[in-house]
Amino acid sequence: MKKQGIFQAFTTLDIVLMAMLATANGAMTFYLSVVNKALNSLGGPIATSTITGLYMVYGLLAYYIIRKPGTAVITYALGAVVQSFIGTAYGITSVIAAAACYMVVAELVFALLRYRVWNRFIMMIAGAALVPIWFLIAARLFGYMEWGWNVLLIALAVRIVSGAVLCGLVSKLLGDALVKTGLLRRFAASTQGRA
Repeated sequence: MKKQGIFQAFTTLDIVLMAMLATANGAMTFYLSVVNKALNSLGGPIATSTITGLYMVYGLLAYYIIRKPGTAVITYALGAVVQSFIGTAYGITSVIAAAACYMVVAELVFALLRYRVWNRFIMMIAGAALVPIWFLIAARLFGYMEWGWNVLLIALAVRIVSGAVLCGLVSKLLGDALVKTGLLRRFAASTQGRA
């Protein structure tokens, strides 16, 4: 039996899963913007930073399930397209820029690990790593610089924790729960194990 290399073609099931997660994210993001505005009125930029990880979870979850190079590129790109069609409170430019930041960082993290390590710690590191580059761009795009350095650093720290927990950890837990249902029998998360 021939051993499969790291680079494998995407199956129709892979693409359907990525599209489903991107679409679900588009709908979720529409409602998250309402929550974000409420948090902003209650606690400003630091309060809104607490839910940052939820905006990114769909791409990392797809990567955890599919485990093929390019998964983040396709999933986050589809997510940006869906959000652009649904409408976003943040503008199309921000949606595309955020997706580009997420896809590059996710691809880099898993390439460095040679697509072999999928444990809870690594997923949390990946979720945290998705935050900083987009935060720097968003700081310029949305005028975060007016917050002052103290607030900026606290907001960044809160966003990194949110990325680790609400993106990385949640992706791992959701992926494992889906594997247990038997729905992912044809995906790598099921055949390669959850450790």
